[in-house]
Amino acid sequence: MNKSITIIGMPMDLGQMRRGVDMGPSAIRYAGIVERLQGLNLEIHDRGDIQIGRPEVVIDPDTKMRNLELVAEKSEILAKVVDKVIEDESFPLVFGGDHSIAIGTLAGVARHYENLGVIWYDAHGDLNTAETSPSGNIHGMPLAASLGIGHPVLTQIGGYSPKIKPENLVIIGARSLDVGERKLIKEKGIKVYTMHEIDRLGMAKVIEETIEYLKARTDSVHLSLDLDGLDPTDAPGVGTPVLGGISYRESHLAMEMLAETKMITSAEFVEVNPILDERNKTALAAVALMGSLFGEKLL
Repeated sequence: MNKSITIIGMPMDLGQMRRGVDMGPSAIRYAGIVERLQGLNLEIHDRGDIQIGRPEVVIDPDTKMRNLELVAEKSEILAKVVDKVIEDESFPLVFGGDHSIAIGTLAGVARHYENLGVIWYDAHGDLNTAETSPSGNIHGMPLAASLGIGHPVLTQIGGYSPKIKPENLVIIGARSLDVGERKLIKEKGIKVYTMHEIDRLGMAKVIEETIEYLKARTDSVHLSLDLDGLDPTDAPGVGTPVLGGISYRESHLAMEMLAETKMITSAEFVEVNPILDERNKTALAAVALMGSLFGEKLL
């Protein structure tokens, strides 16, 4: 894992309806992420936040998607920043914002690898399109868009599509999937560990299998961690909490095991919403998990 880390704040809330997630990068910084990573002898470059502004909500009349053009515009900016960070041989660490930011992150990362692997740590599949989405919220579509499925304005971010292959993807922690997402998972043969598998196998086995699966077919792995993957008791400050999630300790184990492999070359932590939080509990959890991901140990 790269010793040079570049932090990119992406305070975007355009992909969903609940205000406050744009404050996520600030909450994570306030929770002490820079100091935490510096304590691991890492070289930290914080390039601040990409400017999003306060645009009005626009619903596309044809697709009913919220803020389609705005999300695409900001995703292009993020993609270019992430691309440059990797060119400079630094590890891009992106703070959201809602999960629609992954469209830009993956567009910037994937151009550097032939077979980018993705670990999608999330309660949701984020595999919707305009046709299958119950809400029109783009934060439920970034994984589909990155697979080249959905509206071309989103799938063509960065000027190419797809960014990832379905066989190079592992979803961990799913417990809320829409009908269209379930159909797509089966059609594409996407590897998914729902909470049933996590409960039955244990997190250690799930991560062991994930590592073995991705090492055999990818040349790099991106981690996209949505804090709603954790149970709401451990991460209450998220926009779409789902009961019965991954525990704080299980998540630490997952990050610790991934750190040992040194296979993660880029990451994003998303959906921290301090307005919905309890004394910045969710941002503190995110910082602690990042510590484990970058090699922090008790002894």
